[in-house]
Amino acid sequence: MKTIAFIFARGGSKGLPGKNVKLLNGTPLIAYSINIAKAMKEIDEVIVSTDDEVIAKVAKEHGASVPFLRPESLAKDESDEFLAWKHAVDWVLENKGNFDVFISFPATSPLRNSDDVRKCLATLTDSVDMVLTCKDADRNPYFNMVKQGQEGFVELVNAEEKIFRRQDAPEVYDLTTVAYVCRPSFILQNNHVLDGKTKTVFIPKDRAVDIDDKWDFMFAELLMKEKNAK
Repeated sequence: MKTIAFIFARGGSKGLPGKNVKLLNGTPLIAYSINIAKAMKEIDEVIVSTDDEVIAKVAKEHGASVPFLRPESLAKDESDEFLAWKHAVDWVLENKGNFDVFISFPATSPLRNSDDVRKCLATLTDSVDMVLTCKDADRNPYFNMVKQGQEGFVELVNAEEKIFRRQDAPEVYDLTTVAYVCRPSFILQNNHVLDGKTKTVFIPKDRAVDIDDKWDFMFAELLMKEKNAK
């Protein structure tokens, strides 16, 4: 069985410019994803999909393969990353041949560990199309999340449920970016991670940080320093 880990990292981040190569505790952010993928015997190859020459250079320096540059049309703010997945899978099938398992390791999740990934791989059984990761939600749309109505007044996201106690609200989770695991055929035949039979693997909050802005970056660096100090 051949498993390929992909890291999709475009160069035009607006929330935190240059974040994919920004030094986190002395190491480029993208390198954390590359390093954990390369250290796992279950993963046969690590491919970075990027439109950015600087990201490509850093990725190669840390041992990843960058066999192509992503088309500009797939690297815009409004671009659907699932289309970048399709592009990468198509490229591999056309240039390297078939493979069995696709893993996406977003560069923005540097605190994952190998056990998190192994649980995802084990969850991808014959009856499962896609494995996502999740954590406890900070808010609940049935109890303490609101939206603004047409007249400017706020109401619960799911106001029709009329839930007044947190204990009565359905349990919900936040999706994380620790890992996405599926088969290449699922990507080619669908357009969204939730199009098929999807299962999740629970990730503790301290390993589920997703870096989108400077505050996320600072929080991740704090957690990493605390972990290294133990």
